[in-house]
Amino acid sequence: MIDKLEYLMALARERHFGRAAEACGVTQPTLSAGIKQLEAQLGVLLVQRGSRFIGFTPEGERTLDWARRILADSRTLQEEMRALKSGLAGQLRIAAIPTALAMVAELTTPYRLRHPEVRFTIFSMTSIQILTALENLEIDAGITYLDNEPLGRVNMVPLYRERYCLLTSAEAALGNRDSVTWAEVSRVPLCLLTPDMQNRRIIESLLRAAGGEPRPMLESNSMIVLFAHVRTGQWASVMPEKLAETLGLTETIRAIPITEPEAVHTIGLVVPPREPMTPLAAALVAEARRIGSDLNIEARKQTESGV
Repeated sequence: MIDKLEYLMALARERHFGRAAEACGVTQPTLSAGIKQLEAQLGVLLVQRGSRFIGFTPEGERTLDWARRILADSRTLQEEMRALKSGLAGQLRIAAIPTALAMVAELTTPYRLRHPEVRFTIFSMTSIQILTALENLEIDAGITYLDNEPLGRVNMVPLYRERYCLLTSAEAALGNRDSVTWAEVSRVPLCLLTPDMQNRRIIESLLRAAGGEPRPMLESNSMIVLFAHVRTGQWASVMPEKLAETLGLTETIRAIPITEPEAVHTIGLVVPPREPMTPLAAALVAEARRIGSDLNIEARKQTESGV
């Protein structure tokens, strides 16, 4: 039954029999026959069929819920047995929102030092895509906002607090300032992420709250694209301070803190709320807790010293 449930999950992801079969490494007739056998075993129709995939029946949707649980438990069992036999090994799939991609290395690097046989695949996704991918077992963990939009049923580990700055040329209108307000930023033509990104929605709400209207002159779903334009000295953008520090500033580009009000959002690790967790995910959560604790200690020191 496990293989048949895998077929059903693949069909839910791909919404197409041919692509689902390809994803499972089988022929389309094999996948279709497997799903029909599952229907016969359960005694219900799971898939609405026509000349192409139409959708799932109510019974099919409910079976998908069970498939997610059963497959997650099956993978956890296999992974735990491998870990007991030879230590942690295998593939760990992590998705991060674009503004947090630079943070991933702070998790994966110490993780690999402790568990050198683990391999990583890192994806860039929107916050909504991360939650969907977690539910569909396509990733093992995500890094996203914890306190802005609903997350649903996930376990969360706070990592750091995201603060925003204006990246602009030192020769631009606001380039010589020690800080700027959101009202002032609202009057600057900006490079911003595309509207499907939560960071864009956060920035737009802050700009509107300050009485302005966002005026993006360039949009991209890549922070690297935005940063490359800012580095020319002819563009400006709003970015998290931590990301700006990681990407690196030139002599002519400044990262100016945005105040009035100071906006802060929490970025953290999210994993499925399953017990027991897979050994790979459990080790990642432990690493995230160490990092979050270290960053909180550093933040307190900076606050106490007046930084």
